[in-house]
Amino acid sequence: MVKQVKVSNFTEVKGIVSAAAKCYNDVGVHDMKGSIADAKSILGMMSLDYSNPVKIVCEDEHDLNRVVSALKQ
Repeated sequence: MVKQVKVSNFTEVKGIVSAAAKCYNDVGVHDMKGSIADAKSILGMMSLDYSNPVKIVCEDEHDLNRVVSALKQ
């Protein structure tokens, strides 16, 4: 399952990492340049390009929705 979201600041990146850490399944984040990061890794997340929307990818819809909803808080 894939959802595309716009990440505007570092607080949102930390929210994604925090929400992903609570997920049982792997959560990946893909930027438009083709880089992929493990959403549970703050260092990996910091290496992505957020000038364009990123894609959040997860096998489980519940986990995906948990991570996406972290951006709205």
